[in-house]
Amino acid sequence: MKFDRPTILFLLLAGFFIANAIIAEFIGVKIFALEETLGLAPFDWNLFGQSGSLNFTAGVLLWPVVFMMTDIINEYFGKRGVRLLSYLVVGLIIYAFLFAYLAIGLTPASWWVGIQADQGVPDMQAAFAVIFGQGQWIIVGSVTAFLIGQIIDVSVFHRVRRVTGDRMVWARATGSTLISQLVDSFVVLYIAFVLGPQQWSTELFLAVGTVNYVYKFVVAIALTPLIYLGRALIDAYLGPEQSQALKARAAAGA
Repeated sequence: MKFDRPTILFLLLAGFFIANAIIAEFIGVKIFALEETLGLAPFDWNLFGQSGSLNFTAGVLLWPVVFMMTDIINEYFGKRGVRLLSYLVVGLIIYAFLFAYLAIGLTPASWWVGIQADQGVPDMQAAFAVIFGQGQWIIVGSVTAFLIGQIIDVSVFHRVRRVTGDRMVWARATGSTLISQLVDSFVVLYIAFVLGPQQWSTELFLAVGTVNYVYKFVVAIALTPLIYLGRALIDAYLGPEQSQALKARAAAGA
């Protein structure tokens, strides 16, 4: 069976998009200190009567890439392509966590439980459960925020595209990402930590959400050149005729 170049392109973009989203979910259990990672002095922020340092989930390394991929897929395959992959990602994330919970419930081999004791992990079963058994409120918050963010990203992208045409790629790509991630940043925290068992105060919710969004804002701006690079590589791969045909079809909402 022979696939044409647009089909191969969609499969490659879809695979990368799905893999990044699922990996981001699983590595998100780790919280890292940005200042210490970069070798900088701690930055103490003060917002809404709250204070803290720049601590983020490791998932923030990949979520900006996922949203950037959304814009590239949107450019060539339109709303239908992005929505198909977004619903697929949500289903696969739920599927992945379902089997993670099933794996946690399996009775561990007695020799395996202490196999990494000399590495500082006395109980592998407990470690496995903590890493892969993320709270249900966090999972629900994350997938809900992702899906809402994707819908907003697609809508804003095409609204800007209707005004700018094929010009000003940064306006529709980075602009839609900044708006969608604003919503994403607060929805996930609200569901996971305000509605969830921890019952965060409004001030803490607003402070942490603002800090997270500022980080995503800076990263989204920094990734803008990669959108142009990705577009250039795809145009070269497809050729001018196929590239323009795909973008025209995507813009028309086909």
